[in-house]
Amino acid sequence: MSEQPARLADALSAFDQLWSPRIVTRVNDYDVRVAKVQGEFVWHTHDDTDEFFLVVDGELQIALREPDGERTVTLPRGAVFVVAKGIEHKPISRDGASIMLFEPTGTVNVGDRHDDVPDHVDVTSGHDLPGR
Repeated sequence: MSEQPARLADALSAFDQLWSPRIVTRVNDYDVRVAKVQGEFVWHTHDDTDEFFLVVDGELQIALREPDGERTVTLPRGAVFVVAKGIEHKPISRDGASIMLFEPTGTVNVGDRHDDVPDHVDVTSGHDLPGR
């Protein structure tokens, strides 16, 4: 990883692929990832880790299947939310959004348990950002 500051706007302008996180930097054993999203992701679960979301631009909804039933949280620009480990969830952005994620290095974006993965979803543990 680079020892130089990373500008999120520059990181996000370096790629166009949706649902395809890029690793901006690392903190201890965690990746700091950015992604562009639009439409619906897949229902999935991370059995061993929480997932942190920060909306950099746009709006993100996260549908949740919790023990008490389903609900959806809406995250406007600047909002943060943590999905607890073991909770089935599906990110959605109707008009598109840019997000930042904190996840343990090697965490696959479609989780440990997930629905069929459509062609528009890049199954990855994060791509390196060019120049980082």
